[in-house]
This record gives sequence, C-alpha cells and structure tokens, in this order.
Amino acid sequence: MTKFGQDLIESANEALAIAQGKAKPARTITVETVDVAAIRKRLGLSQDAFAKKFGLSVATLRDWEQGRRQMDRTAQAFLKVIDRAPEAVEKALKAA
Repeated sequence: MTKFGQDLIESANEALAIAQGKAKPARTITVETVDVAAIRKRLGLSQDAFAKKFGLSVATLRDWEQGRRQMDRTAQAFLKVIDRAPEAVEKALKAA
C-alpha cells in the first residue's frame, strides 16, 4: 500500500474515533460570522446606501445578507471595523 493510502486509512480511523467520542480532534476552528444586515440596520442605511458609503457591491451585500455567499476574512474584518467605527471608515474612504 502507498504512503498516501496508509495516511488516508489512518485519517478515516481518526475521524471515526472522533465521531464516536473516543478521541478529541487535534484542533477546532470556530467560524465567526458577522451580521451585516444588523450592522446596516443599526446605521439606518438601505442596502444601496450602505454599499455605496463603504465601497461594496450591492449584489455582494445582498448575497451576504441572504446567506447565498460567505464573506472572506478580509470582508469580515472590514465589516467589524464598520460596526465599531463607521465614521472612521467613512473618513478613511473619503481621503483615498
């Protein structure tokens, strides 16, 4: 059997042990979500106004809000900054 085949069988056995509660995963990854609709509504902006103000595509914003598209980490970070300091983001974007 090849090294790849052995690794694959070992991985499958490890996954089975984790699923059965006999082992713990080596690491877990927590996926953080950003509620862009809540941020937008808290700021009192329509989708069009929010997208325009912060340089986003309206289509992308709609897809995020409706769960049709996942944000990448950069977008998540940008939206977190908008959530906490919208005036700073607006000021920075106007200066550009």
